[in-house]
Amino acid sequence: MPQKPDLPLPQSEQRRVGYAIVGIGELSSGELIPAARTSEHAYVAALVTGDPEKGKAFARAYDLTEQDVYTYDRFGELGQREDVEAVYIVLPNSLHREYVERAAKMGKHVLCEKPLSVNAEDAQAMVDACKEAGVLLMTAYRCQYTPEHWAARDAVQDGKLGPVKLIDSIHGQVQDDPQAWRLKRDLAGGGPLVDVGIYCLNTIRFLLGQEPEWVFATLHQPQDDPRFKEVEESMSFLLGFPGSLVANCLTSYGTQKTATLRVLGEQGTVLMDPAFTYQGLELTLSDQQGDFRPKFPSEDQFSLELDHFAQCIREKKTPWTPGEEGVQDHRIMDALYRSARSGQVVKLEKVGGRDAFRGEKPQTAGRQSAWG
Repeated sequence: MPQKPDLPLPQSEQRRVGYAIVGIGELSSGELIPAARTSEHAYVAALVTGDPEKGKAFARAYDLTEQDVYTYDRFGELGQREDVEAVYIVLPNSLHREYVERAAKMGKHVLCEKPLSVNAEDAQAMVDACKEAGVLLMTAYRCQYTPEHWAARDAVQDGKLGPVKLIDSIHGQVQDDPQAWRLKRDLAGGGPLVDVGIYCLNTIRFLLGQEPEWVFATLHQPQDDPRFKEVEESMSFLLGFPGSLVANCLTSYGTQKTATLRVLGEQGTVLMDPAFTYQGLELTLSDQQGDFRPKFPSEDQFSLELDHFAQCIREKKTPWTPGEEGVQDHRIMDALYRSARSGQVVKLEKVGGRDAFRGEKPQTAGRQSAWG
């Protein structure tokens, strides 16, 4: 029976881009490494970990050899691996800059987990290092690669909602381990804002294709909870966009898992609930004719971003979410923390044009009409 044209086959390993996964924590082991197995354009060529035995176990499970497992003090040896063309940095935020710069010096392209770093200054230094080395840097914003989020973006930008007036988004979860690195300011750079609240911020910017002109924030940091000695438990923040559009966001490490996003226009609404989960995204579009819930094929978000970056490497194109996209989020988050400390609105440098910090659109863009 002939192969259907809409079912692409994986490329051969010789043509696909080999990644070294740096850090085998929950995200790498549960999502990234399995996602590479379903990738069309990428595969895992090496693993870097502080636990060699764990690395060897993963190597056996995923058809790698023990020689494909490296400890952090052997990271530099990846420079000798021609089959490793890219590294995916999945480490605590404060280590991102070091490993991105080291990878760039080895001539390796870099896909780095969000947030890009711990502040805008370090994030910009990472962008500069990759440019100087002539390698690509991509920020791992998986929600900018799903068909669901692209359909939501199309709905916002195609005019059917009428003028957009308000946006609200909530992303919270319980962080119950007082020793977790995400609760250490030196390692994380902040609390829930830089971990889960960044999804609200980044996805709203993506849906609009615009940048906020001002921000205002308040935070809550309970004095009697050992988890929040260094970072906030919760933050509420406003983003002011051109045309008097305001986005209201809440993020927390003290609430039951919540991940919602709603865009309110004069003639319609977009609701994503859940909006930021790995699986089970739900999109509801409403206009004067009623509600519509588009259906999408099941796709792995991490495989989509691995494939996009691999294609950009092969085609020598700027990825849709390059390092500059991560830097812009840091500028805004730095301003949010300044606002929370001062109690004042913080104005941002105005940015003109659509998608000012983004590169080539991924294949998921416009794959399906939002309204059917």
